Order: sequence, then structure tokens, then C-alpha cells
Amino acid sequence: MVKKKRAKNERVLCIRDLNISFQTNYGRVNAIRGVRLDLFQGETIAIVGESGSGKSVTVRTIMGILDSNGQIDSGSIEYTFKNDKDELETVDLVKMSQKDIRYKLCGKHIAMVFQDPMTSLNPTMTIGKQIMEPILEHESVSKKEAAKRALELIDEVGITEPEKCFKQYPHELSGGMRQRVVIAIALACNPDILICDEPTTALDVTIQAKILEKIKEIQVKKNISVIYITHDLGVVAKVADYVAVMYAGRIVEKGNVNEVFYDPRHPYTWGLLSSMPDMDTDSDRLFAIPGSPPNLMEEVVGDAFAPRNPYALNIDFREEPPMFDVGGQHRVASWLCDPHAPSIDIPVDLKERLERMKKEAGYGN
Repeated sequence: MVKKKRAKNERVLCIRDLNISFQTNYGRVNAIRGVRLDLFQGETIAIVGESGSGKSVTVRTIMGILDSNGQIDSGSIEYTFKNDKDELETVDLVKMSQKDIRYKLCGKHIAMVFQDPMTSLNPTMTIGKQIMEPILEHESVSKKEAAKRALELIDEVGITEPEKCFKQYPHELSGGMRQRVVIAIALACNPDILICDEPTTALDVTIQAKILEKIKEIQVKKNISVIYITHDLGVVAKVADYVAVMYAGRIVEKGNVNEVFYDPRHPYTWGLLSSMPDMDTDSDRLFAIPGSPPNLMEEVVGDAFAPRNPYALNIDFREEPPMFDVGGQHRVASWLCDPHAPSIDIPVDLKERLERMKKEAGYGN
């Protein structure tokens, strides 16, 4: 079954004021704080930030695989999809049980590629059977038809000798081939949304590039929406249309990739971009953001980034900044964007780096 293509401007996912907490032995952790995000048909969103910023928790909630000690305190996640009658239907994932999300939506409408393919694949099953499994589960087809589809998917993700791979077990494949198999399984039922959680972290650089290219190629061909979870801003520059920067469970900057990459406004985004390895710099120092993320078991007063922010204002320690509209699609949660705030220039080293990045990308030509 091939789904009819939907228009580019159709919204498939609408997250509003999402708050998620976890109950631990040491207290309650407010992991997600008021996340708002939209995903449109055929669009690629990259969610970036340090480990523990809330990236993976957000998407695991969409998939209905939130840990047992986690709970959604408030907010909504509205997902719009074409049902079996080929009609648009909208459901609030927050109001659905995790079991219903997994059985009714996961695989068929929303699929996920995890960081380590070996934890996603069953070591006792052949590759062919594992790709056939979601097809047989969600679609009324024979085993013969499912096997044919599995072979086509193996070929589609760029694995040579599909018949040989079909009969192999995960341990017989390289890391890059295993990740391609996981992508094939995720695409088995033609989902609307593909979530990629650090899909290339365990792979070497050349294989990383090939995997990213393959996902992009399949996305364009099938007109699916993609969410990338990553801390690698180099990956973001290659694949994303829209970027959301997360810190301490909140989105602190978002906009299209050019706005966030070439005109960043939040000091945390400045830090992330400055910490990217740079082969063209004369400096022998690698930048690191000072300090550590806040303890989310404690109430966050003011801007969560304030203690690590060398440009923090007095108000940063008292009031949480709203999301300021700085033009276009660009939104920034920083008091520095308030019209009454003093003018703070982007660090000189980062400004020079961004100018080099613009020239390399041909941005503005």
C-alpha cells in the first residue's frame, strides 16, 4: 500500500505546552518544561542540545515509550494522519494510552530509528523476518508479498545483495549495514513521521554521511516528515529545515536552519556552535560551555542557563524569559532579545566562524 502524498504545508504534529516529570528515589525531576513545536509534511526538524536537555524524552513520548516512572503533567501532542478510510484524523497522543499508541500508530504511522542498531535488532531472527514482521502486523498481505516487500526495502536502503542479507543474522552485518536494516524496518509500512535518535553516533564519519544521505533521499522520495535528535550540529547543517535548541527541558531557540545557524541569538546556542571542532581556526583551544546543567529536581528560578551565561542580566536570575519573536520563523527565549536589553554582540571568534560557514555553504549568494 502506497499512501497518497500530502501537501507540504500540512501540519502533521502539533506539540503545545508539554510538561513531563519523572519520579525518582531522590525526588521529582521536571524533565520537560512547556515545549511547543510544530512539524509539517515533508519537513525535517532537528532537536539539539546537551545530554539530559530533554530531546529524547520528548520523542519517546510521541512514540508511547515513556519510562514507567514518567508522567505527562500537562500539554498536548496532536498528530494528524490519514486513517484507513483515507480521511484526515487528528488524535491527542497525551490522551491515548502508551499501549494504544504503540499498537495503533507506531510502525504504521510513526517509526523510530534508535542510536544503537544492535539494541533494536533481535539476534535470533534473520534480517528478512525482522523486516517482514511490521508488514505482517499492520497490513493484510501474504508472507510471500511481505518477503517481496522486505527485499525491496533492503535494496532501497542501499544494501547490495538483498537476497543474501535477507537470510543473514544481525551479527553477520557491519554497523553501517545494521543501521540500514533498522531504517528499512522503520520504513516498512510507509510511516508519515520518521524519528531518528542519534542515528549515526556509533558509526565512522564516512558511513555517517552515507546513512544521512540515504535517509534524505528516502524522505524526498516518500514525502515523509523527519525528526532528528542530535548533539552534532554538523549533522543539523546537512539535513535540517528547522532547528529547535533545547536546554534544561525547554526550547530556548528555534527557527529555520539559516536563522539558527547564521544568526544565533541565544548565548547557549552561541556556546554549542563555538564548541564545534573547527579545522580552519588558528586557535589550539577547544571551546567548552562552562559549568553544568541545572538540577531539575529543584525549582528553576529565572533563566535556567543564567548561572552558565557570561552575558546574564539581573532579570535572568529572577524571571524566566518569554519566547521573543526576532523575525521570520526565529524565536528566542532570552532576555537579551528584549527591546530594553543592552546590545550584546556575538563573540568575535564565533562571528568569524559563522562567516566562514556562510561562504562554504554559499549562503546569501
